[in-house]
Amino acid sequence: MPHSPLTHFDAQGQAHMVDVAAKAATHRVAVASGRIEMQAATLSLIDSGSAKKGDVLGVARIAGIQAAKKTSELIPLCHPLAITRVALAFETRPEPVPAVHCTATVETVGPTGVEMEALTAVQVALLTVYDMCKAADRGMTITGVRVEEKRGGKSGDWTAQPA
Repeated sequence: MPHSPLTHFDAQGQAHMVDVAAKAATHRVAVASGRIEMQAATLSLIDSGSAKKGDVLGVARIAGIQAAKKTSELIPLCHPLAITRVALAFETRPEPVPAVHCTATVETVGPTGVEMEALTAVQVALLTVYDMCKAADRGMTITGVRVEEKRGGKSGDWTAQPA
């Protein structure tokens, strides 16, 4: 079988967990971002703190932190990691489309990166915004979720091109 750049498949094409035992434990950081677009009135509820279920962004922050810690339970071939830091930041933007933007930064010292943990944190945080605001706006759209940067490890640093 020809060599594949996809590391989660063995020589027979079977899915497997990558062996990271020989990799150096280094400081690794990943930053991911995304947004949930909504009606202006929904964004106003979030900004004013008057959503029926309470502090939308505060609850979404805790959900994102929990999600980062549970990533290996959700993504089958993802390694359980000793995460040293998870930080979520939210920004409400009324223009050009009313939206909540979320950025997650995840760090570890270990043999593999934390991109999946950062992506999971963003997705679950945005899903939590949806859950807490769906009574007011079922048409919200989660979009633009991506890795913005990663640092550390054998492959070095990487930064996404501007969207």
